[in-house]
Amino acid sequence: MKLKVLVGAGDGIGPEVTREAVRILTSVAEFGGYDFQFTEMPIGGQAIRQTGTPLPTATLDAALESDAVLLGAVGSNEFNALPPNRRPEAGLLQLRQALGGFANLRPSFAYKALSANSPLRPEVTDGADILFVRELLGGLYFGEPRAWDRESGAAWNTMRYTRDEVVRVARVAFDLAGHRRKKVTSVDKANVLEVSQLWRATVIEVAQQYPGITLDHQYVDACAMHLMNTPRNFDVVLTENLFGDILSDEAAVITGSLGMLPSATIGGGVNLYEPVHGSAPDIAGKGIANPLGAILTAAMLLRHSAGLENDAQAVELAVRKVLEQGYRTADLLREGQPGQHVSTQEMGRLVHQTLNELIDRRQALHAV
Repeated sequence: MKLKVLVGAGDGIGPEVTREAVRILTSVAEFGGYDFQFTEMPIGGQAIRQTGTPLPTATLDAALESDAVLLGAVGSNEFNALPPNRRPEAGLLQLRQALGGFANLRPSFAYKALSANSPLRPEVTDGADILFVRELLGGLYFGEPRAWDRESGAAWNTMRYTRDEVVRVARVAFDLAGHRRKKVTSVDKANVLEVSQLWRATVIEVAQQYPGITLDHQYVDACAMHLMNTPRNFDVVLTENLFGDILSDEAAVITGSLGMLPSATIGGGVNLYEPVHGSAPDIAGKGIANPLGAILTAAMLLRHSAGLENDAQAVELAVRKVLEQGYRTADLLREGQPGQHVSTQEMGRLVHQTLNELIDRRQALHAV
């Protein structure tokens, strides 16, 4: 197998965590005899410093010619005075549009080893396993018109969706639910917004093509509450862009840290992978960032772009085993709770070592 991966480490802690993710992918390739080719290009603030633009043409061209794109994080406070279309985050939005991925997959899993990290009681979070399917190319983030009229003191954004946009992301959610617990919860605000009324009607229409999948609907405010009260009741959560952004970050409470959350954006010509956390410039370069979100993102790349399900599961199992052994980066340490503090690089090394042991064992069993 041959796979071309563009790596955009980006800003803040991006280079630190991406380095560990690439190390995991390289190890999988070596053990499996796969040809993974990595090319690193600038994006975000890193690119602004080098080229004056958050998404250089060379980076975009390389992304479009790749089989997958792996990002670290984008964003830097030093560019806050720039207009929105020239800030680091604009490069990420432009890349998403160019690659065409419309379905953002964000899993949130309750690790037993991290149950003490959540402010929720273990009996509430135990067994929670949620997959958010967030529409990524529509809604308020991309709708026109949008503006800030400083003279009048007014600003406006436009939430807009078409039926076809809702249909395609809904199909992704229902297809994925078919391989999980066969339930989709569609989130909207149909009691207030016409866009949400279109969303709900269209999702109901798509659901008729999936008779084996249970569909229910929740208003976004109610969903935010139920995610904290009864997270085990959710399987696949389908939602539009803004609501999905907020709810999936809220679900970090279930996992124990935002640094544990991976994501994959699929549906376009090239899939895009990035951990959910931001660039965290205040801890950049200190070696204390959590690389597990990036490593779990690498597992999603193996699953959705390389088609290597067994290897993806091996990476996810390696992460669980390292956590069960009590190793913790700074964000996972809690006062009064046991845990051995390790650096970003050391956590990556531990997962790498555990993964190699798992693959060795698997290959030995196959050789018998």
